[in-house]
Amino acid sequence: MILEKIKSPKDLKKVNKKDLPQLALEVKERILDVVSKNGGHLASNLGVIDLTIALHYVYDSPKDKIVWDVGHQCYAHKLLTGRQKEFENIRKEGGIPGFTNRFESEHDPFGAGHASTSISAALGMACSEDIKGSDGKAVAIIGDGALTGGMALEGLNNAGYLQKDILVILNDNRMSISDNVGALSETTKRIKNTKAYKEVKNDYHQIEKMCPASKKKYLENLKKHLYSLFTPEVVFTKLGFDYTGPIDGHNILKLIKTLETLKKKKGPKMLHIITKKGKGYKHAEDDSKSFHGVSCFNLRTGKGSKKKCELKTYSDSVGDILVKLGEKDKRIVTISAAMAKGCGLEPFQNKFPDRFFDVGIAEQHAVTFAAGLASQGMIPYVALYSTFLQRAYDQVLHDIALQKLPVIIGVDRAGICGADGATHNGQFDISFLASIPNLIICAPKDENEVQDLIYSAIKYKLPVAIRYPRGYGPGVCIEEKKNFIPIGKSEILKKGKDIVIIGYGSTVDLAMCAATELEDYGIKATVINARFAKPIDENMIKYAKKIGKVVVVEENTFIGGLGSMIRQKLNNSGTYFANVALPDKFVEHGDAKVMRDKNGVSIKNIVKACKKLYKK
Repeated sequence: MILEKIKSPKDLKKVNKKDLPQLALEVKERILDVVSKNGGHLASNLGVIDLTIALHYVYDSPKDKIVWDVGHQCYAHKLLTGRQKEFENIRKEGGIPGFTNRFESEHDPFGAGHASTSISAALGMACSEDIKGSDGKAVAIIGDGALTGGMALEGLNNAGYLQKDILVILNDNRMSISDNVGALSETTKRIKNTKAYKEVKNDYHQIEKMCPASKKKYLENLKKHLYSLFTPEVVFTKLGFDYTGPIDGHNILKLIKTLETLKKKKGPKMLHIITKKGKGYKHAEDDSKSFHGVSCFNLRTGKGSKKKCELKTYSDSVGDILVKLGEKDKRIVTISAAMAKGCGLEPFQNKFPDRFFDVGIAEQHAVTFAAGLASQGMIPYVALYSTFLQRAYDQVLHDIALQKLPVIIGVDRAGICGADGATHNGQFDISFLASIPNLIICAPKDENEVQDLIYSAIKYKLPVAIRYPRGYGPGVCIEEKKNFIPIGKSEILKKGKDIVIIGYGSTVDLAMCAATELEDYGIKATVINARFAKPIDENMIKYAKKIGKVVVVEENTFIGGLGSMIRQKLNNSGTYFANVALPDKFVEHGDAKVMRDKNGVSIKNIVKACKKLYKK
């Protein structure tokens, strides 16, 4: 086994080039074995094995900085940089994360988890090397999907202007999580289908047959010039990059030869490679969308090893609800930032393709685009992961809330997400959204309340953010009848005289369970479903003051969260108060329930907080 002998990139350089394809096969088998047991990002990792080997064969990490965009395709990189033993527990609690992480290895110069950051980061490193007088290189690997993000284009623009020594590798696999969209992604594909391209290609082949051997060099130069007219080369060249490609991203020897040449060149360089997601594993090749991020699965069949629950996730429930509402109201449109499947919008996309918009990995644009739609009478529903919405804070504040435009933002993956860890845990959205005037913030306690809140949000005709967690809800059936919920209206679910437990969204169930357990200690608790973090129900505050003891439970950091706002409302009224919330730290990866318990958002902790207040 070649892989077992590689403890660092230095060991890789000792491997004979002819043995590298065998190494690639061993890396693929290791990734498949571990991911089939642990879950993780599969298709994207299989697609860059050859590139990863070539990069570490040519460049000298950690002296040379290799920066992976998003970072979820770093599995081969981890295996080749001294983390083979740790790889067995990737994405598990106590194990290594599934993304690059600066605190984990010197070979991870930059942590990632969100798209379109690599070029800017690598450019900063290249400038740093220049200032220090070092000859270290900086390489950014970015996919064609991430290239649709505005930040990536800003980085390209600045790199071309500064003319620093940076290599950008465009990993072109025609696929992010959803199909890629946008003019950049479509350029090559569209041009290759034109009559002009086909005629030029045919004429060139005819000339090539008649051309004497002594003139082949000139003919090759002509080919490069002609091809440049029909490829993205003209775009990147105009930005100041020395463009090479596109070349086969699965030909290790050709990759090594090309990288060795580019390493010697100065200034900004762009290497365009063509790869296939899921390379070498048929199930992932045939369905790279489903195999982008997977749970445990059977390696032979490609099927999930666990029987799928009959329940629907919150995201899928939202998708079904929007379809039903969209059938009756043609003003409803939905917007995704390259996450149509993940956010449950595919049913709406299939039913109403003219009212569905995938803007690519461009959350800022998605929000302002929605504002434009709303300004002309449409009812836009923008579905974004909580941590991806962080990128569009200014757009929510300035383009939606300031103008009171009726955009509904579906804040998906709010709270602990599990194995994706710190980069994906939605533990800050209540805090950063609550500071925005004119914005209504709410969360459903179950699947049916999602429907009621979306239905109500349409009628509010104001900016609304609806936050809901990843995965399954309590399993409540969605009723045919839709109920209007007045803005800021909470709901008393259980009455008790001793203490008030206020739950919000995903924590309402925990609050109910805690109240039942408290009865064993003779404590009668009132449980309130807050529903709204903004505005907060004043009647709920009055009720809490009357009882005199309040515990607020939320899946958000306690700084600036619901508990913080309720405490302000209580305003030194003499009410005893406790906040069961996430700590002031980034919650790491692991099983979602385990990570909630470990970080204090648990039935046990609610009961403990209530008993402590009750004694007062």
